Amino acid sequence: MSTPQPLTTSLDQDAKAAELQRAFVMFNQVSAELTQAYEALQTRVASLTEELAVANGELRRQYEEKEALSERLSSLLDALPAGVVLLDQAATVTAINPAAVAMFGAAVIGQHWGDVVRQYLEPTMTVGEWLLGEGRVSIAESILASASGKILLIHDVTTAHRMKAELERNQRLAAMGEMAASLAHQLRTPLAAALLYTANLGQPGVPEEARARFSEKATGQLRRLERLIQDVLLFARGESIGRDVIPAGDLLLEVAQTVEPLMRQHDLHFSVVDEAAGAIIVGGRKALFGALVNLVENAMQATPAGGKICLAGKRQGDLLAIAVRDSGPGIPGAVQTRIFEPFFTTKGQGTGLGLAIALGVARAHGGAIELYSEPGNGAEFVMTLPLSTTDNESDSI
Repeated sequence: MSTPQPLTTSLDQDAKAAELQRAFVMFNQVSAELTQAYEALQTRVASLTEELAVANGELRRQYEEKEALSERLSSLLDALPAGVVLLDQAATVTAINPAAVAMFGAAVIGQHWGDVVRQYLEPTMTVGEWLLGEGRVSIAESILASASGKILLIHDVTTAHRMKAELERNQRLAAMGEMAASLAHQLRTPLAAALLYTANLGQPGVPEEARARFSEKATGQLRRLERLIQDVLLFARGESIGRDVIPAGDLLLEVAQTVEPLMRQHDLHFSVVDEAAGAIIVGGRKALFGALVNLVENAMQATPAGGKICLAGKRQGDLLAIAVRDSGPGIPGAVQTRIFEPFFTTKGQGTGLGLAIALGVARAHGGAIELYSEPGNGAEFVMTLPLSTTDNESDSI
């Protein structure tokens, strides 16, 4: 007869079976989750692989586009008629295009741009323009976006400059043609007076005192004719200006020393203000001196005794401004529009060429003259002239 098993042992076996069953269920559940996770991971890997392939394709496309763009830019630079010079931060030439090679030669690569300028270029009175051999070039610069240097664009402006000079010459010839009638009238008046006085000299019985007076008057009219002819010649050849190196302060002092005796003679208060700060200009010293004296004499003739005239020079960036101010009655608007016309004058004995000559001299130097005047409040003529490129060396290319 067998011995019956304890009840607790049977219960323990049931519990273990149930626990094992739960473990299998949990294992199956975890296994299913792992399978799902693996499948999701495979899907993600496939997606990332596809995205990576797309990204690689986009990068390859962008690279190819950049290569194509680089080739197009290279072809464009090779075909560009203007010279292109690339400078690094130390202003050393790192690359040039074929047009620049034709201008300077390939040997300039590796040289400092300042040495290239001294070797090949000569400054002109026009800011940004230089003489290169038998030609003329303009140079513009641009700082690279990466601030790693500069790029210089060099244009050959020889033909344009020649055309401009030809245009100015034609304009002067046209002006000379237009004023031919006025010139004939201007010459006829003093010539007729001189002939009249000299005819009286030949009359018998003329007292010596009257004869001397007629001789003096005839001489005065002939001198007036000579002055008129000199002014016409100076106006006609206004482009001849020279290459003198002129400190602005010296020019102001020279003009002041010349006109001060006339100011005292006319009882005018004259002052000079030099704020040119050592500015240097290049051009015709005699022509500029004459133009400024014309402006001062014009102010002197318009200012009554006891009035004030000021000659002032001031540096304004890359320009020198020389102003002549007076305390006279001012210039009416209708006269202002014609004030620089050849042979236009409001004076009985004037030739009408002083201001026209002054303007021609200023323009020949690459400058200009502006008039500022209000009736009853005086007038101011301001001549602006470009400074010498050596004076601007710290700011130049």
